[in-house]
Amino acid sequence: MQFRFPLALAAMLLALTATSFTAASQENDDEDWLERCRSGWGNDDSDRARFCEIRELGMRSNGKAIAVDAGRNGGVSIRGWDRDSIHIRVKVQTQDENEAGAKEIASQVKVETSGSAIRADGPESSRRGSWSASFEIFVPRRSDLRLETHNGPISVREVSGDMQLDAHNGPLSLRSVGGDVRGRTQNGPLAIELSGAKWDGAGLDAETRNGPVILTIPESYSAQLETGTVNGPMTHGFPITVSGRLNRRISTTLGQGGPPIRAVTTNGPVTLRMSAK
Repeated sequence: MQFRFPLALAAMLLALTATSFTAASQENDDEDWLERCRSGWGNDDSDRARFCEIRELGMRSNGKAIAVDAGRNGGVSIRGWDRDSIHIRVKVQTQDENEAGAKEIASQVKVETSGSAIRADGPESSRRGSWSASFEIFVPRRSDLRLETHNGPISVREVSGDMQLDAHNGPLSLRSVGGDVRGRTQNGPLAIELSGAKWDGAGLDAETRNGPVILTIPESYSAQLETGTVNGPMTHGFPITVSGRLNRRISTTLGQGGPPIRAVTTNGPVTLRMSAK
């Protein structure tokens, strides 16, 4: 049986305020984190000293999948650009009992590149001192990606290719991407912003276990859409034809149909909204 229903915009906005993470907020974070880091020394809420520095390096694209392992507590932000090279910015953050110790830990953190693999390595973290490395990487718009974080975010914008994205305890944000994309996060929100008239590539399969899903869809978009939640509400900012369980799961053809778009959660709300014109 099929139902067609318009749901109130107010309900959609209520669901959006339930989570502080959106694709827009992630974008603002990407633009601000370099400036925040360049302040150098600082102190957190404890009596531990912190140090932060930016490193930059470049590498040629060899056509192979770009693999980034951010390690513990680091994030990865990928942006497509119109060049055949790869530019890497690394934000190294450390903390220790004093400023000298924090700076010494930073000197031991090494950014390693081998082929198309990128990772950071450093000393073992302890109660005394710890470190993390977050990456902002500019890649050719047609790039295959293998990204992994532990307690850190993953963000991909304006890239198309074969992608495997795994965020363990961190948000996953996708904007204007295409190809054959598979994304997973264990504990974190999933924010997806589609663009164009339909998906360019094989499709999208994205899932979070514990976190909200926010899916932004252009008007007149064509796709085979599947979204839903096991434990949580669903809200829709526009009329949609639904088959299946009305309150927890949607499986429907948008427009003329097209590649599959799947975005689901186990524990969390789902919000569908239309792109602003």
